[in-house]
Amino acid sequence: MRLEEFNAADRDEAIAWLRPCVDVSRWCAELADGRPYASVEDLLDAAAHAASPFTAREVDGALAHHPRIGERPAGTGAEAAMSRSEQSGVDPADARVADELAHGNRAYEQKFGRVFLIRAAGRSASDILAALTQRLAHTPAEEEPVVADQLRQIAVLRLKGLLA
Repeated sequence: MRLEEFNAADRDEAIAWLRPCVDVSRWCAELADGRPYASVEDLLDAAAHAASPFTAREVDGALAHHPRIGERPAGTGAEAAMSRSEQSGVDPADARVADELAHGNRAYEQKFGRVFLIRAAGRSASDILAALTQRLAHTPAEEEPVVADQLRQIAVLRLKGLLA
């Protein structure tokens, strides 16, 4: 997608382009309604602040179909393809780390009631495991803003990738 195409699209089409970045209706609508953007940087800046803060309900909704870290998402849709690319640093061949991620994912889900979310792009499996271990020490109140921030970082990164 080019910025010119996004700026010229009708509102529903613009929202449809944004939804694979993050399935938060308020974020998508705010960005679509903010058009036209003078530059990609302006759009990315708006994306970094749109619908801020995400509500707990928006985060939970966006994570409803999100794959666990270390599990390759199935499917052929844009969101699944983005997730596979983002998790490219998580090597399933490292059985020890894969086992620890699986154990940590289960512990996180039991404690917080949702999948563990982290901006995985550019991070190794060991880095992700260290972050998971650290975040397991959080209280739910401490974790809420962290997971919302990670979701926003992923959304902006995905949007940047769409515009590249």
